[in-house]
Amino acid sequence: MQRGVFREYDIRGIWGRDIDRDFCFLLGRAFGIYLKENLKKIGGVVSVGYDARLSSKDAFEALRDGLSCENVGVVDIGLVPTPVQYFSLFRMDVDGGIMITASHNPKEYNGFKLSLKKETLFGKEIQRIADIMEKLSPTCDIRSAKTQKMDVLSEYKGFMLEQFGYLKDYKNKPAIALDGGNGTAGFVGYEIFKELGYEVEGLFIEPDGNFPNHHPDPTVEKNLTDLRRVIEEKNLDVGIGYDGDGDRIGVVLKDGSILWGDQLLLLFAQHIAKKKPGIKVVADVKCSDVVFQKMKERGAEPIMYKTGHSLIKSKMKQEGAVLAGEMSGHIFIGDRYFGYDDAIYVSLRLVEILTVEGVDLIKWRDSLPKVYNTPEIRIDCPDSKKKEAIDKVRAYLNRNKDEIGIVEVNTIDGVRFKTDYGWGLVRSSNTQPVLVLRFEADSEDRLNWLKDKIIGAVERIINE
Repeated sequence: MQRGVFREYDIRGIWGRDIDRDFCFLLGRAFGIYLKENLKKIGGVVSVGYDARLSSKDAFEALRDGLSCENVGVVDIGLVPTPVQYFSLFRMDVDGGIMITASHNPKEYNGFKLSLKKETLFGKEIQRIADIMEKLSPTCDIRSAKTQKMDVLSEYKGFMLEQFGYLKDYKNKPAIALDGGNGTAGFVGYEIFKELGYEVEGLFIEPDGNFPNHHPDPTVEKNLTDLRRVIEEKNLDVGIGYDGDGDRIGVVLKDGSILWGDQLLLLFAQHIAKKKPGIKVVADVKCSDVVFQKMKERGAEPIMYKTGHSLIKSKMKQEGAVLAGEMSGHIFIGDRYFGYDDAIYVSLRLVEILTVEGVDLIKWRDSLPKVYNTPEIRIDCPDSKKKEAIDKVRAYLNRNKDEIGIVEVNTIDGVRFKTDYGWGLVRSSNTQPVLVLRFEADSEDRLNWLKDKIIGAVERIINE
């Protein structure tokens, strides 16, 4: 068993090398045992969905057999986006769930997102599953635990049409380009928007585990080329992209520019705060300082927290927040919804704002203070050295705070430091052997100076 596939938020690896049918069988057993430990009962029932990857059905069959060994029943909800699997946890009488997916990773990967009751597992809980698996034998008598199929997808669509059905009556609707990236969310979102009466240009909406058109990650700019082209050719109003399993969103505006995840979060915060002043909003450490500043001005209370969708969800519940989001395009809406990351629901709420309020997204985005920032910068660093490297970066910043102009340091996730002209971040990735950096400043010159200085220091620290 490759212990490295058990990550902070999920389980993920290359099919046939790190994960195979035997692995899935043992994972099913381990999860069944984990359920018994936590629920203090024999057996149980879980809902299991899977994405379009070529290995997902094999993974499902072996996982189902492992669960049956532990007398855990399986509700097979079929090929669905991850948010539909989460939806099943709120709409069905189940003890937990498993989504078989590797999200936006290349086609040779697969993996699992695990839930106990309505809460996704992360951190120590995922490591507990690994501990159980390591002690299991590869054989077991498959018991007669039941497997039943359920059409949760139709119920999910019905839920969305009931909530947003009133939009059918609006005449001046925005025209949409929708890129599913050949993942599992495109055809679902496309059908809902069509049913609501929108003009929708669908791109790559059919699930295909080979991902033949582009990598299914709409937060990477090169993957938005087709959306930009179609928006220009068809004179459409907005472009929406889903990632491979439908829990992250990318947005392209009419002029071809991108509305980044933290800007989208600010738009929703502003919109919801109009009706619910003082709402708490959780945002990850990679978000722009402009977002935190403007949320306060527009009636919301922002809370900076660690990066990671499971961590954000947990913090959201702890704080009683109705909204949360990450720079990476995970948006969690608890207002009129269940508070998990659902790119289809997020796209419906976005289009609702455009339809009902007639917001010009380009003008809205251009009204924000002008800043210059970098995308995520990744610097290789072995997992065994990451903690020491972050400690030394913190010490370096403390020694050089006057030269850099540091006025505030936040250590909630790595080191995020603020200056009177911008900010910087150095944190450990939870999924790769890298340090993640990001910078923002009020001018390009200051941005480049800050970026070059900190990157140079980080590289020296790692090399030492």
